[in-house]
Amino acid sequence: MAPEDSVIDPSSLTKFRKLRLKDVGLLDMLIGKTVEIALEKEIIKSKTIIVDATHTKARYNQKSPKEFLQEKSKNVRKAVYQIDESMKEKFPPKTTSNEVNDELDYCRRVITVVETEPQFAEIPAVKEKLNVLKEVVEDYAEQLSYSNDPDARVGHKTADSSFFGFKTHIAMSDERIITAAIVTTGEKSDGKYLKELVEKSNEAGMTIDRIIGDTAYSEKENIQYAKKEEFQLVSKLNPQITQGGRAKEDEFEFNKDAGMYICKAGHMAVRKARTGKKGQDKNQKDTYYFDIKTCKVCPFRDGCYKEGAKSKTYSVSIKSTEHKEQEEFQNSEEFKELARSRYKIEAKNSELKHRHGFETASSAGLFGMEIQGATAIFAVNLKRILKLLSEKNKKK
Repeated sequence: MAPEDSVIDPSSLTKFRKLRLKDVGLLDMLIGKTVEIALEKEIIKSKTIIVDATHTKARYNQKSPKEFLQEKSKNVRKAVYQIDESMKEKFPPKTTSNEVNDELDYCRRVITVVETEPQFAEIPAVKEKLNVLKEVVEDYAEQLSYSNDPDARVGHKTADSSFFGFKTHIAMSDERIITAAIVTTGEKSDGKYLKELVEKSNEAGMTIDRIIGDTAYSEKENIQYAKKEEFQLVSKLNPQITQGGRAKEDEFEFNKDAGMYICKAGHMAVRKARTGKKGQDKNQKDTYYFDIKTCKVCPFRDGCYKEGAKSKTYSVSIKSTEHKEQEEFQNSEEFKELARSRYKIEAKNSELKHRHGFETASSAGLFGMEIQGATAIFAVNLKRILKLLSEKNKKK
């Protein structure tokens, strides 16, 4: 490097490090290594894995629609001021109200001012930001929010609480060593990742004959998979999850924590009602009602919401005769005894969050979250291995 050359930008080092790790599969590699060590040292003896998902909040807070509109209009004004500061006098006064519609009106007035000054509107630096503002105003929907993190999504913990960020789906041995993990965006359903967690645990060297999880894992496909692979599935049935052949499965996903369905736009049903009578030829149905105001402005309304309709619902049949074997098993004393072990993974999730910074993402994007997950899980696994080795040596 010549003395007069400028130094390397720190971000280049970060980018280089990330690009090198892009195709490594760091998460699987580090977990696989710790499981290999645990098996070599004969620490893992059980054939049971416990599954669950834990959420991580995005590094950047979700912006409200008003804040997002303010940011985009500010970018336009700033680009104009860099060319001619006297334009400040021509722009309308900023809105002082908290109403989103007032902010929308202000943005429209900013667009009008710039477009009436063609000498600015055609300058690339201004034109680009002006087009972004116009798109935001045109596509605006009151229920949508925005963030600087392109991959973070809204997930629901309960019917009344949500988070903005990511989910890490975890499989853990009965000895509390994590055997597999998958990082996804926040809105993904826990139960859909059981098969992949089992496969990753097998690849790491685990032999599995039992899986323990909450109601999210008792989907029909998972029960069938357990039967095919000949392992016990200790997961309580939920009539809303264990449906077969329901309409638009790819568009409406059930959130077991909230007890509600969520549409593909991420909006949750506001209430539900059960229809039909027990013991009749036709099965009972659970009907979920969505907020009609949201549906009217939703970007996915075509083919979903019928213009002029007074309500938007989604119904699922409750097939009470479906999973008799699983129902019998969950009523047994063996099931109840095994299900008590589920607390172990909740304690592990707490350790990841409160001792290893897993509560909030350290960087933006899904890939950054995977690197964070890999290092945090590697650390907790090594700690657990050392503790179990210490206990083993004391017994000797």
